[in-house]
Amino acid sequence: MPTPHVLVLTGEDDPHADRVCALLAGRGARVTVFDPGGFPVSWRVEVGYAADGRMTPRLLRGGAEEIALDTVTALWWRRPTPPAPHPEIADPAVAAHAARECQSLLSDLWEHLPCPQLPARESVWRRSGQKASQLALAAELGFAVPDTLITTDPESFFEFHERHDGRVITKTFHIPFIEGVGDGLTVTRLSEQVSPRDLAYADGLRFCPMIVQERVDKRLELRVTVVGRRIFAAEIHSQVSNRSSVDWRRYDTRVTPHRPHRLPDDVAARCLTLMERLGLAYGAIDLILTPEGRHVFLEVNPNAQWLWVEHLTGLPISEAICEHLLRGA
Repeated sequence: MPTPHVLVLTGEDDPHADRVCALLAGRGARVTVFDPGGFPVSWRVEVGYAADGRMTPRLLRGGAEEIALDTVTALWWRRPTPPAPHPEIADPAVAAHAARECQSLLSDLWEHLPCPQLPARESVWRRSGQKASQLALAAELGFAVPDTLITTDPESFFEFHERHDGRVITKTFHIPFIEGVGDGLTVTRLSEQVSPRDLAYADGLRFCPMIVQERVDKRLELRVTVVGRRIFAAEIHSQVSNRSSVDWRRYDTRVTPHRPHRLPDDVAARCLTLMERLGLAYGAIDLILTPEGRHVFLEVNPNAQWLWVEHLTGLPISEAICEHLLRGA
């Protein structure tokens, strides 16, 4: 049996990738880490087709290293940085065009590699991350979902706010952060309870869509990480901390217990069906467990972090990812 060869696409300072790469190497796999941010400055790509349509070897070359992509048995799309234009290109418009062309080539290259990919092929997992489509699919599969409005209309927002007696939260439609604000700062926008002060700025909805949802009462929040057909559910006791009560991503792990959680069989089956319908082999599903025992679906992150859950609960998520990538061989 050939040695498994796993290609990991990620940038620098990725402890999640480091953890799994160490496990893969310990199992005897060949591991290649490639960050597209080094292309085309430090890396070259070669793809060719013969006159009869046969593909010649697909190669990545960086310094003295050459990677034959046809030997890759599994690809893990972790957290790569996008290609940067070559510094010798002086014109900003030309530089931006060159960077887009590099990104387009790499995306097409990964799309057609004949090996299993985690969480999925890039086109699939990018499509799967759309929150409106996720809500529609979750409801179709029988999950409870929050009453939700996605809008750029201030008047619709006010009507929704009044209908729920002001118990509403807002969150971004797609990307929860803005990079390069002011002096290069990154501003993160998580789920927020709408305050009376916020109402004075509702007219700003005209400029950008926002998700508005009823605030669902919580007993617990559940982080359900799915790797292939394996489920790792963790309960997050977010309500014991004011900091994390609206959105646990404000991490207050010193006082917020995290424990393994057993999902009811029907909810677990629904989670697996959701992942299958989205085409994902990996993802993290966020659920609310209400005081009455309902499981309310919030969203799926197809490229989510997991190490903090693993450290706090002992759930062997890294091992599962390692095993899934090895099975690609």
